[in-house]
Amino acid sequence: MNTTMVLTSVLIVAFFAIMIGIGINSRKHATDVNGFVLGSRSVGPWLSAFAYGTSYFSAVIFVGYAGQFGWAFGVASTWIGLGNAFIGSLLAWSILGRRTRIMTQHLGSKTMPDFFGNRFNSKPLKVAASVITFCFLIPYTASLYNGLSRLFAMAFGGIDYSVCVIVMAVLTGIYVVVGGYMATAINDFIQGMIMLVGIVAVILAVLKDNGGLMAAMEGLTKGDNGGWAYASFLGPQPFFLLIVVLLTSLGTWGLPQMVGKFYAIKNEDSIKKGTVISTIFAIIVAGGCYFLGGFGRLYNVDVKANGFDAIIPTMLSTLSPVIIAVVIVLVLSASMSTLSSLVLTSGSTITLDFIEPMAKKKFDEKKKMLIMRAFIVVFIAISAAIAIKQATNKSIFIAQMMGVSWGALAGAFLAPFLYGLYWKKVTKAAVVFSFIFGVGLETVQLCVSLGWLSVANSPVLSFVFTNSLYSGVFAMIGGLILVPVVSKLTQKTKPEGVDKMFECYDRTKVVEITDSLGD
Repeated sequence: MNTTMVLTSVLIVAFFAIMIGIGINSRKHATDVNGFVLGSRSVGPWLSAFAYGTSYFSAVIFVGYAGQFGWAFGVASTWIGLGNAFIGSLLAWSILGRRTRIMTQHLGSKTMPDFFGNRFNSKPLKVAASVITFCFLIPYTASLYNGLSRLFAMAFGGIDYSVCVIVMAVLTGIYVVVGGYMATAINDFIQGMIMLVGIVAVILAVLKDNGGLMAAMEGLTKGDNGGWAYASFLGPQPFFLLIVVLLTSLGTWGLPQMVGKFYAIKNEDSIKKGTVISTIFAIIVAGGCYFLGGFGRLYNVDVKANGFDAIIPTMLSTLSPVIIAVVIVLVLSASMSTLSSLVLTSGSTITLDFIEPMAKKKFDEKKKMLIMRAFIVVFIAISAAIAIKQATNKSIFIAQMMGVSWGALAGAFLAPFLYGLYWKKVTKAAVVFSFIFGVGLETVQLCVSLGWLSVANSPVLSFVFTNSLYSGVFAMIGGLILVPVVSKLTQKTKPEGVDKMFECYDRTKVVEITDSLGD
């Protein structure tokens, strides 16, 4: 066993021991649905911010997106990470954080589908949203296994891909099933610290490996590396760069596993601090990942034969055993934090928003908990099976899989959720239209990506469905335009009692003189 394998094995064993220990220790917070799903709405700013950030950035970002877009844009891909920080984190917390926390508590909503059901007085909307969430989080989860397993194969000399997927799935399932949201939040904090230290160490190592920053930048302009455009401010494809920034940044506003972090945050002060912490975290982690990916062209990677997902592992394979071990734990941390958030979101929404509403008898807390835990296991098993199967299909890269998931979820949910928090006149018909538009567009995209459908004969459709990134942005922007238009035309389907729902924003809170000096 070589040095890399020994160091990596030691760090991974320690990592998993800590994660499982936290899961077991957190089981006292997971005795009822509110504690299991939301941590009893008592999660502080640091845990909330790190939970948001680590759910945002995973192996999909580090291996898939950083590799593919670093190759496409060069160092200009750093703009994607900055977009994630300022649009996906700062603006998301500022615009959604406070209102989401207040209204969801007022309505008694525990999940995003639950919000749609309560906000629009519609059980069918709640059920439909839960089905969309469950179905489209599966390919997202599968892409996490894919990215991580490629790095494991690099570090452990070709270890079987299936073994990596199964081990990761089982260990994640244990601490989520046992400890619920609080276990994921505490683990996310630890995993986030590893990500912060790890990404800085990796960037410094890669730059040193290429003679420093200036030498690496100069290298991008030479020979077969692409020319000056890959070391320029906006890269060779500025419009495509903008598309990627929009999907990966604005898209988080409509993702159930991301918005759910605002449900659980403790108080006003936690939201303010969490906004700053989350933004700084994103600048370092996301900005660092994409900046690192921008130097992928300095390495001899056969993209046509091995795909874009091989770029980052190839870059890292030349580094020292210590750095490789750090990278494995870094990506493991990023992936497991996102994975735990996804499986918790999926298991809770399918139980609370689909099975329970469809059942004839109301479930007690014990039965809800049992069903949620069972579906967490089912979700992990399905996504792991898809990940193993997908590994043999070189035509679908990690970024494509994730793009379809993000596009469908954000296209369906972003507009009605955002407008639903701020505007009383959003109608049920508009929400239904948004669901159909977002899911329909990405279902067509999935068929195109799999080769089941061809749009080559239509210039317009060819542009929209160039890849899942384009169609995902069209789904989000289309929803933001269509929801207010359809609402204006369908006011007869406006839910009753909206004024009472919005009273939660008008309540007066009396504070101590030590907290406010007054006039």
